[in-house]
Amino acid sequence: MGRHSKPRRATRAWALAGMAGLVAVPAPGFAAAEDQAGTSSLIPGTPCTVTAKACVDLDGQEAWLVDEGEVVRGPVPISSGGSGNETPTGDFRVEWKHDDHISGEFGSPMPYSVFFAEGGIAFHEGPLDHPSAGCVRLAHEDAVAFFDQLAVGDEVQVR
Repeated sequence: MGRHSKPRRATRAWALAGMAGLVAVPAPGFAAAEDQAGTSSLIPGTPCTVTAKACVDLDGQEAWLVDEGEVVRGPVPISSGGSGNETPTGDFRVEWKHDDHISGEFGSPMPYSVFFAEGGIAFHEGPLDHPSAGCVRLAHEDAVAFFDQLAVGDEVQVR
Protein backbone atom coordinates (compact mmCIF):
# COMPACT_ATOMS: atom_id res chain seq x y z
CA MET A 1 0.00 0.00 0.00
CA GLY A 2 1.40 3.40 -0.95
CA ARG A 3 2.12 6.11 1.54
CA HIS A 4 -0.72 8.27 0.20
CA SER A 5 -3.52 5.71 0.66
CA LYS A 6 -4.67 6.61 4.18
CA PRO A 7 -4.93 10.39 3.69
CA ARG A 8 -7.01 9.95 0.52
CA ARG A 9 -9.46 7.64 2.30
CA ALA A 10 -9.75 10.05 5.22
CA THR A 11 -10.46 12.96 2.86
CA ARG A 12 -13.12 10.96 1.04
CA ALA A 13 -14.77 9.92 4.32
CA TRP A 14 -14.91 13.51 5.59
CA ALA A 15 -16.26 14.78 2.26
CA LEU A 16 -19.01 12.15 2.18
CA ALA A 17 -19.95 12.83 5.79
CA GLY A 18 -20.11 16.57 5.09
CA MET A 19 -22.40 16.06 2.11
CA ALA A 20 -24.73 13.89 4.18
CA GLY A 21 -24.72 16.33 7.10
CA LEU A 22 -23.27 13.67 9.40
CA VAL A 23 -20.40 13.81 11.83
CA ALA A 24 -17.65 11.37 10.90
CA VAL A 25 -15.48 9.73 13.52
CA PRO A 26 -12.31 7.95 12.38
CA ALA A 27 -12.11 4.23 13.10
CA PRO A 28 -10.18 3.26 16.24
CA GLY A 29 -6.45 3.26 15.57
CA PHE A 30 -6.73 5.47 12.49
CA ALA A 31 -5.84 8.70 14.29
CA ALA A 32 -2.88 6.98 15.95
CA ALA A 33 -1.64 5.78 12.56
CA GLU A 34 -1.89 9.30 11.14
CA ASP A 35 -0.16 10.75 14.19
CA GLN A 36 2.60 8.14 13.90
CA ALA A 37 3.23 9.22 10.30
CA GLY A 38 2.91 12.93 11.15
CA THR A 39 5.75 15.38 10.95
CA SER A 40 6.31 15.37 14.71
CA SER A 41 7.56 11.77 14.51
CA LEU A 42 9.89 12.32 11.55
CA ILE A 43 13.58 11.64 12.04
CA PRO A 44 15.30 15.04 11.66
CA GLY A 45 16.86 15.45 8.22
CA THR A 46 15.00 12.47 6.71
CA PRO A 47 11.57 11.80 5.19
CA CYS A 48 11.01 8.81 7.50
CA THR A 49 9.40 8.22 10.88
CA VAL A 50 11.14 7.12 14.07
CA THR A 51 10.00 3.51 13.61
CA ALA A 52 12.33 3.04 10.61
CA LYS A 53 15.63 1.19 10.87
CA ALA A 54 16.48 2.11 7.27
CA CYS A 55 15.22 5.17 5.40
CA VAL A 56 15.39 5.87 1.65
CA ASP A 57 14.71 9.19 -0.10
CA LEU A 58 14.29 8.36 -3.80
CA ASP A 59 14.04 12.01 -4.89
CA GLY A 60 17.26 12.91 -3.10
CA GLN A 61 18.96 9.57 -3.92
CA GLU A 62 20.03 9.16 -0.28
CA ALA A 63 19.62 6.59 2.48
CA TRP A 64 20.12 6.43 6.25
CA LEU A 65 20.53 3.79 8.92
CA VAL A 66 18.59 4.59 12.06
CA ASP A 67 18.62 3.23 15.61
CA GLU A 68 15.89 4.21 18.08
CA GLY A 69 14.95 7.26 15.99
CA GLU A 70 18.54 8.54 15.67
CA VAL A 71 20.56 8.55 12.44
CA VAL A 72 23.63 6.33 12.88
CA ARG A 73 24.82 6.43 9.26
CA GLY A 74 23.98 8.77 6.43
CA PRO A 75 22.92 10.32 4.38
CA VAL A 76 24.74 8.01 1.97
CA PRO A 77 24.39 8.14 -1.82
CA ILE A 78 22.27 5.50 -3.55
CA SER A 79 21.19 4.43 -7.01
CA SER A 80 17.57 3.30 -7.33
CA GLY A 81 15.32 1.89 -10.03
CA GLY A 82 14.93 3.64 -13.35
CA SER A 83 11.96 4.16 -15.65
CA GLY A 84 9.90 0.97 -15.90
CA ASN A 85 11.81 -0.58 -12.99
CA GLU A 86 10.99 1.92 -10.25
CA THR A 87 11.95 1.16 -6.67
CA PRO A 88 8.67 0.61 -4.78
CA THR A 89 7.70 3.18 -2.15
CA GLY A 90 6.12 2.42 1.19
CA ASP A 91 6.84 0.73 4.49
CA PHE A 92 8.48 -2.70 4.35
CA ARG A 93 10.20 -5.25 6.60
CA VAL A 94 13.56 -6.91 6.03
CA GLU A 95 12.63 -10.38 4.73
CA TRP A 96 16.03 -12.06 4.41
CA LYS A 97 19.73 -11.38 3.86
CA HIS A 98 22.50 -12.96 1.80
CA ASP A 99 26.07 -11.67 1.76
CA ASP A 100 27.02 -13.20 -1.62
CA HIS A 101 23.75 -13.27 -3.58
CA ILE A 102 23.57 -13.70 -7.36
CA SER A 103 20.46 -12.35 -9.10
CA GLY A 104 18.31 -15.18 -10.42
CA GLU A 105 16.82 -12.83 -13.00
CA PHE A 106 19.96 -11.18 -14.36
CA GLY A 107 22.80 -13.42 -13.11
CA SER A 108 24.45 -10.34 -11.61
CA PRO A 109 26.26 -10.26 -8.29
CA MET A 110 24.37 -8.54 -5.47
CA PRO A 111 26.89 -8.46 -2.59
CA TYR A 112 25.56 -7.77 0.91
CA SER A 113 21.90 -8.11 -0.10
CA VAL A 114 19.20 -7.12 2.38
CA PHE A 115 15.83 -8.05 0.82
CA PHE A 116 12.84 -5.97 1.87
CA ALA A 117 10.20 -5.87 -0.89
CA GLU A 118 8.38 -8.22 -3.22
CA GLY A 119 10.11 -9.02 -6.49
CA GLY A 120 13.59 -9.41 -5.01
CA ILE A 121 14.04 -5.73 -4.14
CA ALA A 122 17.03 -5.27 -1.85
CA PHE A 123 19.74 -2.98 -0.60
CA HIS A 124 23.04 -4.24 -2.04
CA GLU A 125 26.45 -3.14 -3.22
CA GLY A 126 26.49 -1.84 -6.78
CA PRO A 127 27.38 1.02 -9.10
CA LEU A 128 25.85 4.39 -8.26
CA ASP A 129 26.29 5.98 -11.70
CA HIS A 130 23.18 4.53 -13.38
CA PRO A 131 19.69 3.28 -12.39
CA SER A 132 19.11 -0.20 -11.00
CA ALA A 133 16.40 -2.70 -11.92
CA GLY A 134 14.50 -1.62 -8.79
CA CYS A 135 16.96 -2.31 -5.98
CA VAL A 136 18.66 0.30 -3.80
CA ARG A 137 22.36 0.14 -4.64
CA LEU A 138 25.00 1.33 -2.21
CA ALA A 139 28.77 1.87 -2.21
CA HIS A 140 30.74 -1.07 -0.76
CA GLU A 141 31.27 0.33 2.75
CA ASP A 142 27.63 1.44 2.99
CA ALA A 143 26.32 -1.94 1.75
CA VAL A 144 28.41 -3.69 4.42
CA ALA A 145 27.03 -1.34 7.11
CA PHE A 146 23.39 -1.86 6.00
CA PHE A 147 23.97 -5.64 5.89
CA ASP A 148 25.56 -5.68 9.34
CA GLN A 149 23.04 -3.40 11.07
CA LEU A 150 19.71 -4.52 9.60
CA ALA A 151 18.01 -7.67 10.90
CA VAL A 152 15.12 -9.71 9.55
CA GLY A 153 11.92 -7.93 10.61
CA ASP A 154 13.43 -4.42 10.78
CA GLU A 155 11.34 -1.66 9.22
CA VAL A 156 12.47 -0.10 5.93
CA GLN A 157 10.75 3.09 4.74
CA VAL A 158 11.12 4.15 1.10
CA ARG A 159 9.82 7.61 0.19
